[in-house]
Amino acid sequence: MATKTEGVHSAEFLLSDEETQSRDKVILITGQNLAAGTVLGKITASGKYTQHNNAAADGSEVAAAILFDSVDATTIDMPCVIVSRLAEVADAKLIFKAGISAPNRAAALVALATNHITART
Repeated sequence: MATKTEGVHSAEFLLSDEETQSRDKVILITGQNLAAGTVLGKITASGKYTQHNNAAADGSEVAAAILFDSVDATTIDMPCVIVSRLAEVADAKLIFKAGISAPNRAAALVALATNHITART
């Protein structure tokens, strides 16, 4: 029998949160297909969210939230749910942009902590 590998589940990264206070509905900008647990930044000019990119200069260089469920925004902006405050998350389950350095990853976790999102090992 063939082995089936499951993908990332909704909120798999979440250890605890204040459901009614921790989550927001926002817009994920076009051009991305992201899994639950992806660390996001907020684009200042539009208020839309995108994958955190420490090398950007549009606001998304600051980690602001975590994607609650997988979202395919490949061809159109998509509504989504994010964890934006008051939560504990599993550090190992967070998804960062490929190639992020250890210091930039640590800085992103500090930025999330300012929103009371605590990464646990």
